[in-house]
This record gives sequence, structure tokens and C-alpha cells, in this order.
Amino acid sequence: MSPAESITVLHSLAPPDGTTRYVDQMTDGAPDDVHVAYFSWRRALTGRYDVLHLHWPEFLLRGRTRRQRLRRRLAMRGTLLRARLTRTPIVRTAHNIAPHEDGSHAEMQLLRAVDRATTSWIRLNDATPLADGAHGTTILHGHYRDRFAAHPRRERVDGRVLYFGIIRPRKNVEQLIDVFTRRDRPGSHLRIVGSPTPELAERITARVDGRDDVSARLAFVDDDELVAEVSAATLVVLPYAEMHNSGAALVALSLDRPVLVPRSDANTALAAEVGPGWVRQFDGALDEDDLTTALAAAAEIDPAARPRLEGRDWDEVGRRHRDVYREAMARARGGRR
Repeated sequence: MSPAESITVLHSLAPPDGTTRYVDQMTDGAPDDVHVAYFSWRRALTGRYDVLHLHWPEFLLRGRTRRQRLRRRLAMRGTLLRARLTRTPIVRTAHNIAPHEDGSHAEMQLLRAVDRATTSWIRLNDATPLADGAHGTTILHGHYRDRFAAHPRRERVDGRVLYFGIIRPRKNVEQLIDVFTRRDRPGSHLRIVGSPTPELAERITARVDGRDDVSARLAFVDDDELVAEVSAATLVVLPYAEMHNSGAALVALSLDRPVLVPRSDANTALAAEVGPGWVRQFDGALDEDDLTTALAAAAEIDPAARPRLEGRDWDEVGRRHRDVYREAMARARGGRR
């Protein structure tokens, strides 16, 4: 394919680093005619690219100091101006319904400007709402079966409950520990794996110390260790305050482990997609009965069974993104947003 027919896409993502992250789907799944470029403000403002693909734009605007935040807001405004003047389409993946952490008034104003400048939206499930008149396409989050195929799995450990992933207050990991330990659970063990803030690390450690039925690995782990931890679990619990899309749930399902997650339209659709028993939901705050019932049901799943994840191959994800890019370029050249 000639260079004139290829597409260069600038993603607002850091390059792959050898651990499994969402950027891997954009990179490994990209067809031969899509060239992936990784974000810097210099590249966004002065580099050559055909499509700007934004993920979590609020993260681009935040910084430790007021000066840093101001510079980033100015750079975003310059990037939006460049996109308008050059008719470069902006494609946006709606990973969440809203940012997980509230930003400043200036940040929220600028994010609304980003929304208005977006040419095409990508939803990871059909439950994601879009503004009236917004042009959107649903492309399912890819699975991780191929990504993890090279890493050895462990045998399932009966009664093992696992939380893994970034640990932040909204993930409710402390609550999970409290729920698990509120009643005796002979033969069961809760394992916490992930990177917390220093304050959460201190509080989780205080809950775990001296207990035989709870353990923690409070660090970011590589893929080898992640696969070992997930495959050893009987049940993965993600006790978030709310959940719309979850890469962690797809990691667990890709490794053939059932999940317990908060009820949402997106999770209800995921449960119907993957088959009975793989996705259980709880209402409101996680409680002891939710956990007990889900763990008993998970123990009944045949260790050789697999959830249905058709349509989530990365090649398919890449081809469908390519189609969105081409369509967005045509819309931008036609002066439509």
C-alpha cells in the first residue's frame, strides 16, 4: 500500500512498555495501513498525522503544579485549533461516562470544547451514552487471550478470591477486605494484588497484617505474575463504586476466571455475551451474601470451561478502528463534526 493510502494515527497514549495496557490493543491490532504514533505535545502541535485519537483527555490536562496545568491547557487549545484549521479529525474513545476524579472548572470547560471538536466517537459497549447528534460506533474492548498465551498459568486454588488492579478509593478494596473478614470462611483466602496510594497501602497493610486468610502484594506486577495470580483464583472480585468499562474484567475472563462486579447496563450486556455463570453482579455496596453466593457459584464452574469472547480479537478491533478513521477523515474534509 502506498504512503498516500496509509493513515498515521496519533494516540494520546504512551508507548507500550512490555506490560499489558490498553495501548497494546491500539498497537498490536493496527492493520498494515495504519501507522501508530504515540503522544507528546510537540508531536500534537507540530508533527504529521492524519487522525488524532484521544483517550482519557483529562489526563493530558492535569499536572502537579499550576504552571504545568496552565501549559497543558494552552497546548490542548493549540491542538484543537490546529485540528480545525487543517481539518484533522479527532476520534475519541469513550472509556468512561465521566472522568473518575473531578477536575477544576477550567479543565471541565476545556473538556467540553474537546467534546465539541470530536469528529467521531468510539464506544466500548452499546450502553455508553453520547450527546445528541454525536457520531458514534461501538467497538468492543479486545480480549487478552493471545496476549497472555505465552505466560504459564497456575492451577485454580479452591476458595481463593482475588482483587487485582490499580488500588484507589473508588475501587473499594478496603471494603472488600472488611466484607471478606466479617465472617469465618474456612478454606477461603482473599488475595489483593495491585498498586495503591501510600495512604491506602498503609490502611490495607493494617487490615492484612496478622491474618492467615488475607494476603497482599501491593505493587504493580508484570504479566507473568499477573497471569499466575489470576489463574490461581476461583473468583475475581472488582468491588468498584461504579463500573462502566473494565479492562480488569476482560483480563479475568480472558484467563477463564469468573468475576463479581457492580450491576450496570454494560455489565449486564457482558454477562449475556460471555455465557451463564461468568459475570455475577451485586447491587449497591458489596456485602457478605454477595461474596458468599458468588464464590460458591464460581467453585461449580468446570476448570476447563471458557467464556465466549467472540468479536473481541485484536485484529477485528484494529480493522474496525481503521474504518472509523477513514470515515472520520472523510467527515472532516467535508466540514462535518
